[in-house]
Amino acid sequence: MTPLEKYYGKFKEDHRLTTRHGLVEFNTSMKFLHYYIEEIKSKSAESVNPAPVKIVDVGAGTGRYSVVLAEEGHDVTAVELVPHNLQVLESKHANVKCWPGNAMDLSFLPDETFDITIMFGPMYHLLKKEERLKAFEEAKRITKKGGYIFVQYVMNEYSVLTYCFKEGHIQECLDRKSLTEDFKQIPTEKDLYVYLRLEDMDALNQETGLKLKERFAADGPSDYMRQILNAMDENTFQRFMEYHYATCRRPELLGASSHVVDILQKA
Repeated sequence: MTPLEKYYGKFKEDHRLTTRHGLVEFNTSMKFLHYYIEEIKSKSAESVNPAPVKIVDVGAGTGRYSVVLAEEGHDVTAVELVPHNLQVLESKHANVKCWPGNAMDLSFLPDETFDITIMFGPMYHLLKKEERLKAFEEAKRITKKGGYIFVQYVMNEYSVLTYCFKEGHIQECLDRKSLTEDFKQIPTEKDLYVYLRLEDMDALNQETGLKLKERFAADGPSDYMRQILNAMDENTFQRFMEYHYATCRRPELLGASSHVVDILQKA
């Protein structure tokens, strides 16, 4: 069992996106997914028998997105690397086609098949740029021309603010030289996560030749506000969601979010 498999064997992935701060991420991502799903459906509205939107969820985890999208009537395929997560997903008996697999090798999926490709997990754990580019190469291959690729990252400043300062590891990180002089994380082979900045994402997009349609903070400040969000009454939490929806694209907030999503289009 790999370190990543051991990690997710203990990590309550199925629970994370049902917490208050997790709901911010989930609801926001679903809001954008629904927008582009409707755009795809509108293009095929004149067809006599329009086909359901075909979606692949690469790094699907326990299926938080896959199951809901399938329940909405979309044609959903899920790919997951960690056996424990895949077992949980399959146990839900949803109308989801499930595959064990790695984001860097999707050879079991045919070319130009999917309207939307979701990668909400793989980029967290692909430590080398070459690995991230390989995952992009596969995502491009299986996505239809004109289709969309949703890619989520965990952000460098979130890592520094929480792990280094809030949790008190700053001196340890400086001593082992896992940060640059301007506080950029340097992943090692022992790390499970890689944390990027906006300019790193821009560089990847440029190399892949994909068009950036838009970029949003999936959870904004919510991960810094867990206790505050949990203490809110439902009405106040809904006001917070309205605030987040209104500001999640604002450039001054993107880099400090814990998760940022790029929506890319294949030419």
